[in-house]
Amino acid sequence: MSARAAADAFERAFGHPPTGVWAAPGRVNLIGEYTDVNEGFVLPLALPHTVRAAAAPRDDGRLRLHRGDDPATGWAELGPADLAPGRTTGWAAYPAGVLWALREAGHELGGADLQIDGDVPQGAGLSSSAALECAVALALAGTAGLGLDPRETARICQRAENAFVGVPCGIMDQTASVSCVAGHALHLDTRDLAHRQVPFDPEAAGLRLLVVDTRVKHALADGAYAQRRAGCEAGARALGVRALRDVPHDRLEDALDRLPDSGLRALVRHVVTEDERVRQAVERLDAGDVRAVGPLLDAGHASLRDDFRVSCPELDLAVAVANSAGALGARMTGAGFGGSVVALAPAERAADVERAVLGAFARAGHARPRVFAVVAGAGARRLA
Repeated sequence: MSARAAADAFERAFGHPPTGVWAAPGRVNLIGEYTDVNEGFVLPLALPHTVRAAAAPRDDGRLRLHRGDDPATGWAELGPADLAPGRTTGWAAYPAGVLWALREAGHELGGADLQIDGDVPQGAGLSSSAALECAVALALAGTAGLGLDPRETARICQRAENAFVGVPCGIMDQTASVSCVAGHALHLDTRDLAHRQVPFDPEAAGLRLLVVDTRVKHALADGAYAQRRAGCEAGARALGVRALRDVPHDRLEDALDRLPDSGLRALVRHVVTEDERVRQAVERLDAGDVRAVGPLLDAGHASLRDDFRVSCPELDLAVAVANSAGALGARMTGAGFGGSVVALAPAERAADVERAVLGAFARAGHARPRVFAVVAGAGARRLA
């Protein structure tokens, strides 16, 4: 949807024109999974898919919301009493949480009318929730004339999801949505949000970056995320470090020997080796060797499957079939137990990979996946 179409949809919904239209992208994480909740390193890139928010301010403290992709049930009107943790649930909790977090950060904001639409696949591990939060944050800040920088925007959106919605996510998704640059992956230190744009143009190297949205999400995903995060924190305490990013890769075996619990050892091994895979991926991209990232994707998936145990049959099938059809490497991306796989394939084999994955899922009786190529897109921005 264009900015003009988004503005027109707003006017149809609310009867007056918006102040502006803002957009924020979803993301795909090339490498670095579950490292953000351990203050480690990640390498995401912004998708070309975005959530768009057309907005106008209100002076009565109310938040009126309309989802253009769900016009029948996508209405919500929230009063001041609803803008507190635990008072609003469902999709409306995300924009409500952003308004609450902005106020908690000391920004004096009234209410707003918001028309929301987008094309970031939901439930696919591609951060549709972070895209929604960041688009709303930019819209609310824009209508109020606030000069938020990207780091503050990311922290506000993370607080909205953690404290208002109740999801204990890290800060990678929100930072990627607001800070990514087209044609680059974002090398992000999630401890202090220091970051660097790393050139990432697989098409120039004759490659395609494919996303396989399995269209499944197993019910244990949310609880398992919290359990894994708690386990990582327990591992850090047992090793006497602030976070697992502080365990040097070259001292990993010594660290594992100090942990009597096999479950904690597996979690620690994944996080420490995954941070090292991020380092190696950046090194290879800086050298212009995009193809060499492929084996790191495979190693990352094996670690997520065997040590962190957050994969599932659909993800494992997509990875195995993509590689057998010619991909240079593939791995699950996102929190796991469903969602998406990212695969790096030679351009001439991309169609073969797609056909092979679709055929394998059909034979296994799984839902038909969605396979599409992505390029590194732009971060959050004002459209009009």
